[in-house]
Amino acid sequence: MARKLDDWIESYLKYTNNSEPPESYKLWVAISVVASVLQRKCSLPWGDLTFYPNMYIVLVGPSGKCRKGTAMGPGYRMLSEIGVKMAAESITREALIRELRQTTSTDIDPNTGNIELHSSLTIYSQELTVFLGYSNMALMSDLTDWYDCRTRWTYRTKNMGTDEIIGVWVNLIGATTPELIQSTLPRDAIGGGLTSRIIFVYEDKKGKIVPAPFLTKKEEGLKSDLIADLERIAGIRGEYRVTSDFLDKYVDWYTRQHSKSDFTDLRFGGYAERRPTHLLKLCIILSAAKGDDMVIQDSTFDKALSIIERTEKKMPLTFSGVGKSETSDVLSRVMAYVGSRGSTTFKDLLSAFYYDADKDTLTRIVGTLTAMGFCTMVHEGKNIKIKHNRDFRS
Repeated sequence: MARKLDDWIESYLKYTNNSEPPESYKLWVAISVVASVLQRKCSLPWGDLTFYPNMYIVLVGPSGKCRKGTAMGPGYRMLSEIGVKMAAESITREALIRELRQTTSTDIDPNTGNIELHSSLTIYSQELTVFLGYSNMALMSDLTDWYDCRTRWTYRTKNMGTDEIIGVWVNLIGATTPELIQSTLPRDAIGGGLTSRIIFVYEDKKGKIVPAPFLTKKEEGLKSDLIADLERIAGIRGEYRVTSDFLDKYVDWYTRQHSKSDFTDLRFGGYAERRPTHLLKLCIILSAAKGDDMVIQDSTFDKALSIIERTEKKMPLTFSGVGKSETSDVLSRVMAYVGSRGSTTFKDLLSAFYYDADKDTLTRIVGTLTAMGFCTMVHEGKNIKIKHNRDFRS
């Protein structure tokens, strides 16, 4: 049976067009939804390594301003409708481990005919802080272990014996605010471990104003097609392969990006090392969204890299308020303020932040941001204008 849509992700963006969340939020929700139905049934052999289509995606933005929950809603409803296994939003670590173990399913490899076991679970949390808890290092350690989809994962307890999970596969999408990231994640955890495995999608305002977010008959029909094709994508099984053109582009990019990092912020050192993993996982998902041939083309590489690079431009703002400096929190909010407006004056900035910083403190903050290349200061008569550098990259 042929697909109803040429590209599931692009069609999902059309379906959600009449809604307020930023395009980046809707795009990454669509990516996570496709990943959720692929589960561990698909893989990409890569030498001694094997990549699976699970990703950890977190939408980040100020509370109430960016419509994070609105962005996640349609995807959740579609996954619920087709019966994808999802974890409870508020759950203890022990209950989550038990839930993951109980998802164990059998699957037949179409190439070998072998019966394989996998334990595939999606975590879909509109309030990630509720799910993670505060400084819950044990759960964060588990999520770090699960990211690479171990063949076996063992959990031993003092009184309950041993839980062994076969074919681990965990996919995560959540939403939170920069402030809650600071209170939820220990400062020492920023930059490595779990955070290096997460795609943080940062926005500071909604995409557009939509007073009447109702679906047209055409969009209702598109929803039916999306669900039908999502069920078809869920039926994909086996190993993906790449074309020679894809491999040529990947090898060239891999070599160049290892010789020169795009990130000067040390908190993204771990993430930068895992960019190839993020890219290959995303390529599997994008390929599955377009068709059933299980061949990853060079055009898929181009699209995946473009998505990741666009997302990375704002990613450093996620942690801009996390640091040992007494002014780090104010500095991050000044960055968000200037970035969302494009330009402002020092007078307006002082009026907006007088309750957090006096004139001297704000002068130092603006001086720091100017030295970083985040913005420039221009004297226009008696006014000092502060202009955001759109090409800034931490």
